[in-house]
Amino acid sequence: MGIALREARKAGERGEVPIGAVVVRDGTLIGRGYNLRESKHDPTAHAEIVAIRQAARKIGNWRLSGATLYVTLEPCLMCMGAILLARIERVAFGCYDPKAGGAGSLYDLSADPRLNHQLLLTTGILQAECSGILSNFFAALREAKKSARLTSA
Repeated sequence: MGIALREARKAGERGEVPIGAVVVRDGTLIGRGYNLRESKHDPTAHAEIVAIRQAARKIGNWRLSGATLYVTLEPCLMCMGAILLARIERVAFGCYDPKAGGAGSLYDLSADPRLNHQLLLTTGILQAECSGILSNFFAALREAKKSARLTSA
């Protein structure tokens, strides 16, 4: 999760929402990513998707069986769909996302028996650090918007 947090910090430095993800299989890091939605103008460029794509390219297979995805924020529905389709075995995330979470907050796709793949969830990994980086980012964003309004008035 420490590497995922470093990836999240990279996103924040670029003005992206600071979410980071890594894919590990057999103790080896095979994919990493952070949010790139703003800079790529791509609504699918979530940290998880970026990391999954890199992992699949690295091993030469879209099936990431036996892999664990570590991500700083609970995956959304789109990312959970990609995680399930990639056959990832386990997802470990830092903090819940009550507005868009697809692994326990709003929905839980991880163990839906109607789907052809289920996965293990581990939650709360470095939760304070993961939620803190997001809280600090959004507080700074609100402050910058407030300052801009005051300056233009």
